[in-house]
Amino acid sequence: MSTPRPVNFRTLDLNLLRVFDVVMEERHVTRAAHRLAITQPAVSNALRRLREATHEELFIPTPTGVEPTPHAQALWPVVRNALSSLQQVLEPQVFDPRAVGNTVSFTLAMADATAALIVPQLARRFLEEGVHVGLRVVPLTTRDPRELLEQGRADVAIGFFPDLMEELLVEDDSTAFRREPLYASRYVCVMRADHPLAAPGALTLETYCDAQHLRVSFAGRAHGFVDDALALLGRRRTVAMTVNSFFTGAMAVQQSDLLTVLPDSFVPASGSAGQLACRQVPFALRSIDISQVWHVRAEPDPAQRWLRQVIGEVADIVSAGARALP
Repeated sequence: MSTPRPVNFRTLDLNLLRVFDVVMEERHVTRAAHRLAITQPAVSNALRRLREATHEELFIPTPTGVEPTPHAQALWPVVRNALSSLQQVLEPQVFDPRAVGNTVSFTLAMADATAALIVPQLARRFLEEGVHVGLRVVPLTTRDPRELLEQGRADVAIGFFPDLMEELLVEDDSTAFRREPLYASRYVCVMRADHPLAAPGALTLETYCDAQHLRVSFAGRAHGFVDDALALLGRRRTVAMTVNSFFTGAMAVQQSDLLTVLPDSFVPASGSAGQLACRQVPFALRSIDISQVWHVRAEPDPAQRWLRQVIGEVADIVSAGARALP
């Protein structure tokens, strides 16, 4: 095995790292050029120079853009942390979200059920207060957002992260992530309004297990938390369909005999509430504790602090609405 050739840091153009960071985020050379306000050939040339400096392939062309190599994936968190530290030192530590011409933009990762509640409130807040920042919402396809946050593909992840709860309850210097609770919800069994099991007393553990079900799984997995809860009781259900969207699930059960389980706070925002019946699930399911999670490198950034504060205030409105539900 050959020994890796060292990088001559004294001659390395640090501008190349900024280009690398944006290409890693966009996974597309032309889009990166647009964000950097330079030409596409200039981005390609910068990547070539960085490849020569590091003696490693960094990107592989694909039909839809570029795919980072394992070396690029390993390098990115280090580069992002370094750029973030420099930005915090060099930029003014005051952030004005209403400044015209603001170039600050944020990426939020959340599932559609969460976005249906949070995004309308953010849009209203931004417009009413004349906020000039960019906001992009990307789908959350996992219950563990750490990789997204570590790699900088999202600034904040908002959702239900049961696997992280215990770890993030304790904050110390060794914890790379931070968590703030936002609001609580609960799971309910949802079906079309005239479903036979919507009648009072009709939904029991027996009738639930005998019915046909739709499972919502972000990653399309063939097993979920409902199946785990039933297994503890020695029971199982028949899942006829699995989808990766709460909106799709609500529409599907509205037009079929399928049952599904949805957060009760989401049902009014689904657009189908009038055609759906919600019933208490006839077995124990844990509550849904929605949190925002971020990487510790974003802690001192005034723009990031402003974003997290706004999310917390918006979540208070969502929480008040959820408490008003019957």
